[in-house]
Amino acid sequence: MSDYSFFGAVGKSFDKAAQFTQWDPGILEQIKQCNAVYRMHFPVKIGDKVEVIKAYRVQHSHHKLPCKGGIRFAMSVNLDEVMALAALMTYKCAIVNVPFAGAKGGITIDPKKYTPYELEKITRRYTSELIKKNFIGPGIDVPAPDYGTGEREMAWIVDTYTSMKPGEIDGLGCVTGKPVTQGGVRGRREATGLGVFYGLREVCNMKDTMDKLGMPVGVEGKKIVVQGLGNVGYHSAKFFQEHGAIIVGLAEYEGSIYNNDGLDVDQVFEHRKKTGSILNFSGATNFAKNTDALEMECDILIPAALENVINGENAPRIKAKIIGEAANGPLTPEADEILIKKGVLVVPDMYLNAGGVTVSYFEWLKNLSHVRYGRMEKRFTENLNTHILGQIEGLTGKKVDTKEKEFIMHGPDEVDLVRSGLEETMITATREIMDAWKANPKIPDMRTAAYVVAINKVGTSYAELGIFP
Repeated sequence: MSDYSFFGAVGKSFDKAAQFTQWDPGILEQIKQCNAVYRMHFPVKIGDKVEVIKAYRVQHSHHKLPCKGGIRFAMSVNLDEVMALAALMTYKCAIVNVPFAGAKGGITIDPKKYTPYELEKITRRYTSELIKKNFIGPGIDVPAPDYGTGEREMAWIVDTYTSMKPGEIDGLGCVTGKPVTQGGVRGRREATGLGVFYGLREVCNMKDTMDKLGMPVGVEGKKIVVQGLGNVGYHSAKFFQEHGAIIVGLAEYEGSIYNNDGLDVDQVFEHRKKTGSILNFSGATNFAKNTDALEMECDILIPAALENVINGENAPRIKAKIIGEAANGPLTPEADEILIKKGVLVVPDMYLNAGGVTVSYFEWLKNLSHVRYGRMEKRFTENLNTHILGQIEGLTGKKVDTKEKEFIMHGPDEVDLVRSGLEETMITATREIMDAWKANPKIPDMRTAAYVVAINKVGTSYAELGIFP
């Protein structure tokens, strides 16, 4: 695997789709390349030693501004990975109609080896390096959390930015995924997992697609395996469970478990908190290897951990009929080819896990508008609905059930509006991709169809900007 290039794999998928578009080869080449790559080394005092930290920020495209993409803290962070993830961000934003171009950042450290104070020093120094080179700002480049980072790190970034740029009125919009008290938006934490659920639910509601796979319509009763119980995996599993699907297998790096009658996600999560492992959960059976869960009998497999977990070696043994890529790049191009031949539907990462960036977009808009969602209309809607209900009850002489009454009267909170916007985004994107696929029967799979949609949107942007003389 040492010669595997993640950026190369993204390029392969791009080339496969490019032949189904009408763009000039030069425009295609421009869309494919990373526009700006910033590689940095900076010193940070850790304990009584000075450590030189290696970090990156890649802006893949400038067809729209700002650029947008997460920041990873992991030992695996390297230039190839950051470039690939930045490219995927460009295509992802295009598919879900979020007006950003793709970027990505990363720091090559193991965050577990540092105290919170040391991590804060590293994060703040990284931010100041980005500010120096104009690689961050609400109209330039807006980072977000990713693997190994969260709300805490985003709060440090926004604080460093606003203290170095005092008086910048939209300063809070320089980063998303912040705590709600620091300009974050409610519903951001579960956004990616919820987006995965909305996207797969829409696929499962398409009768012609389900008929091809020999499955009934809808998510109810579908057997699901989730790999990775981090933020994305946990919320994906939870939303599926709440809507009547059966979680039959769960995998984490310490091992994997299964129960064909279903596992309760929250109970497994609590068990893991207590024991440090999902293994030996009562009522479940342990698999011999943690990767065995990927190969068990199920309707939908959701890899929600790291890249390349399904490759040319294990793809022939996959039994799922649908794979929902909740992680970035969990399948290699070799795995794709094998699964197409087997008739497995792979719902691609570049749009399926776009819930995070979609809600980040809502957060950014909130920061620019300086008002919380729902503040203007919540009471108005409640008063209006209460009045309508009163009129109906008065005219019919019948009382509406209390629970129904509460539901109808409820005016939207921020989280309701955020989720509704996310649902609309994922449904529209799923339909666009499926329509592009139906329009050209030669397109071999859903990933290629998604790339075709993305390339056409980015190409149109470049053409309309008149960038090419």
